[in-house]
Amino acid sequence: MPPGILATKTLSINPYPSKHTDLEAQTRVTTHHSANKPVIHYVNWDENDPECPYNWSLRYRWVHTICVAGLVVSAAFGSSVITGRINGVVETFGCTEEVAILQVSLMVFGFMIGPLLWSPLSELFGRKPVYVVALFIYTVFNIPCAVATNIQTVLVSRFFCGFFASCSLTLAGGSISDLFPSETRGSAIAYFAAAPYAGPVLGPIVGGWISVGTQSWRWIYWVNMMLAGAMWVLICILPETYHPVLLSKRAKRIRAETGDPTYVTVEEEFPVPITELVQANLVRPFVMLATEPILLLMSLYISVIYALLYAFFFAYPIIFGGVHHMNDGEIGLTFIGVLVGTAFALLATNFFEKKYHKDIAKRPGGKAIPEDRLPGMMSAAPWVPISLFIFGWTSYPWCHWIGPTFAGVPFGFGMVLVYYAANNYIIDCFPRYVTSALAAKTLIRSGSGAAFPLFINQMYYNLGNQWASTLLAFISLAIVPIPFAFYKWGPSIRARSSNAA
Repeated sequence: MPPGILATKTLSINPYPSKHTDLEAQTRVTTHHSANKPVIHYVNWDENDPECPYNWSLRYRWVHTICVAGLVVSAAFGSSVITGRINGVVETFGCTEEVAILQVSLMVFGFMIGPLLWSPLSELFGRKPVYVVALFIYTVFNIPCAVATNIQTVLVSRFFCGFFASCSLTLAGGSISDLFPSETRGSAIAYFAAAPYAGPVLGPIVGGWISVGTQSWRWIYWVNMMLAGAMWVLICILPETYHPVLLSKRAKRIRAETGDPTYVTVEEEFPVPITELVQANLVRPFVMLATEPILLLMSLYISVIYALLYAFFFAYPIIFGGVHHMNDGEIGLTFIGVLVGTAFALLATNFFEKKYHKDIAKRPGGKAIPEDRLPGMMSAAPWVPISLFIFGWTSYPWCHWIGPTFAGVPFGFGMVLVYYAANNYIIDCFPRYVTSALAAKTLIRSGSGAAFPLFINQMYYNLGNQWASTLLAFISLAIVPIPFAFYKWGPSIRARSSNAA
């Protein structure tokens, strides 16, 4: 019998590394199997199978990971790049400043809606077809933004930009999990964790200097289209990584070679019902948010951090433009502090990965628990309010601009480490319904990121620079105890849950 073939009438509940490694799938598969069927040859990965993405060369897998992270950076970059000249449409179309801000909010709102479609489509057709189609349409929708003759065209196109670009944010984590088994996935996930936050930070840096150099907001969209197009070409070159799709191609090849129709994959023998996909992506996320305190509070924490990042895109121009009289390009450069903090966070993830494995080794049986993921978050959480206090109380005209610029360093450090640890904690807590849990997190995160920019200007004008930043600092300070509480009481909370591990 060819390698990787399992001849059986009783299906293994863990046939190969795919989305069916969760209990949800196990239950569905075993209940649909009939003992009266003839022998079925289930196509599986062989040990050290060269066609399995886990066994591709380490260098190639890392190149693939960096490319996928680049897709996330490109999408996130597109959401904030227009902040380099956010009021350009005010000058051109005579709209209000609040309407101009919708250029950012509507794209981030698209990030919230898009995953509800891209996640189930990727399970049906694989990663690459979804990437190729969605990112091509995202690239095209930048054109009406650049040539628009009214603000309505810009805003509608920005929403669709976010909707189609969100496929990168939705599928990148799955693409990385296709390439690395859970034991070696930590470092790769760290780069993925940094991408949704580093991308928006790059936006005003690049957009600001495009504004200074061209004196046109339209060129910002043209440049974003060029970047999106380059990333689309890149994803067209990369191979498919989704295990069920690759195994399905292998099964099809074996059927063609042998003429035996009994060579199938588990996915082909037991296709996922559409109702199950709808429930996992549209219904269960809301149910879990209402019934799972771990998911709710962790999603809330991530959403606050994400919202604060987008708040900075409008607070920075108030401080550095209004107080220190910098131009758009110089204001963009002040975000380098956040990038520096992000770089420090990536270095720190190696330390926390090593600590994670040491903690596992100390446990009986060498088995990890989800709370082993939290020390990184506990270490990073205080840095976010610290950065906001620094930002607020160094924003006086008599304070050098380096003060509020330096505030970005602890913010970037805390932001990435919090997301890295919290995302892993959610995945480890809800392995049975991980797709639904991550969909719930994405909904709250993107919703808050879309909402915050709409009132930041008014808040700073009414409260003043110092107290507006202080209010944000106290909000971020209020959620600092969350990881500490779950580190202590998480196991007992999970024990009472029907969904958690």
